Amino acid sequence: MTEAAERFFESLPARAPDVLVGLPEGTLQIDLGSDHRTEHWLVRMGPGSVQVTRERGPADAIWYSSEALFDRLISGAAQGVAAVLRNESTFSGNVVLFLAFRRFFPSPPGTRDPRETARRAAGRPA
Repeated sequence: MTEAAERFFESLPARAPDVLVGLPEGTLQIDLGSDHRTEHWLVRMGPGSVQVTRERGPADAIWYSSEALFDRLISGAAQGVAAVLRNESTFSGNVVLFLAFRRFFPSPPGTRDPRETARRAAGRPA
């Protein structure tokens, strides 16, 4: 497990009130593979709260990713849905939990809110 991934999971409970507003409750198991081993994280999500443990299910959904891809996701260099669609990672179960969890990932470097860009182009303050 990379240090960046450890810090990411440690930060989730403090960030949850801002990220998980109005989310249905559920448990997402995240399996991160590297070489010939898999590390497990169980993320219990509810409206405005997260509990994270280093164990396996039971879970409402399971998401598998390589450690390398996960490091790119937590740095904003990759996008979760695109990785699943390209079959770089796999997902099964309640898709709402995956879509909610991806809100914890940062936007790619250099991205801007299109509304802010439009306001600037129109000469209005952002």
